[in-house]
Amino acid sequence: MSHDHNTHENHHQHADEKNIKVAFLLNLFFTIIEIVGGIFTNSIAILSDAIHDLGDSMSLGLAWYFQKKAKKGSNALYSYGYKRFSLLGAIINSIVLVAGCVMILSLAIPRIFNPQPSNAEGMFYLAIIGILVNGAVVFRLKKGHSINERVVSLHLIEDVLGWAAIIIGSVVMHFYNLPVLDPIMSIVIVCFVLFNVYKNIGQSFRIILQGTPDEIDIKEIEVLLKKFDEIEDVHDLHVWSVDGNYNILTVHIVINKSLSMDKMAKLKVMIRAELQSKGVQHVTIEFETGEEKCVFENCC
Repeated sequence: MSHDHNTHENHHQHADEKNIKVAFLLNLFFTIIEIVGGIFTNSIAILSDAIHDLGDSMSLGLAWYFQKKAKKGSNALYSYGYKRFSLLGAIINSIVLVAGCVMILSLAIPRIFNPQPSNAEGMFYLAIIGILVNGAVVFRLKKGHSINERVVSLHLIEDVLGWAAIIIGSVVMHFYNLPVLDPIMSIVIVCFVLFNVYKNIGQSFRIILQGTPDEIDIKEIEVLLKKFDEIEDVHDLHVWSVDGNYNILTVHIVINKSLSMDKMAKLKVMIRAELQSKGVQHVTIEFETGEEKCVFENCC
């Protein structure tokens, strides 16, 4: 079971790395197209998105590097391995997104008070290409397993929605003289991005601070463990996540009778199997007797 689990997880990590690599290359290529197109159409929505995507490309490159780094096993320096490097990539990406949003706002807000005409037809065709390119990558990333990959997916979902808004705006501007729509669309996109970044970076910091994963219920785990006939009580129970996917649990278990080493080993196997079904991949168990005084029982 352990071998199958590791193989499955390694497959996820390899797929995540490959997906982020594709996202990076496509995003970098399309950023160049955006810069040229933004200048050609005189569109602040497109040009500001190009600047934003340039930052995205840099952060995606970092995400690719950190996702690849995250596959390394444990060593004396990082005893739990490098899984959390993926999380570091997600945080850096979120920071770049915020910086990009601030830059877009600084360009878009003055345009509201001083609108400038844009090439609506050019905006329309460029937006079609943008939806096709970014939509293809979003489809590839939609089953991502790591927070890093989900943040990358957010980059691209934002772009797809942005291009959809630009299509609508360009059609309206083609028939009506409303150049103010261009900066307004930019601001709406920025608000959507900032809202989602807030949620993602909050989740990342919760993992760094070793908060209990959302999918794990401590009380439910305690009830589950006490259902074993040999278990009298549990304490010093802690659950946290390394990267949002790989969850770790440590627990002290008080047994109600003396057990041989073989029976304790079998009990550990059954407990780990139950906990793995609840989404805990790494379980550390310490057995105690009822007469034993545990110095950690009330430590937390």
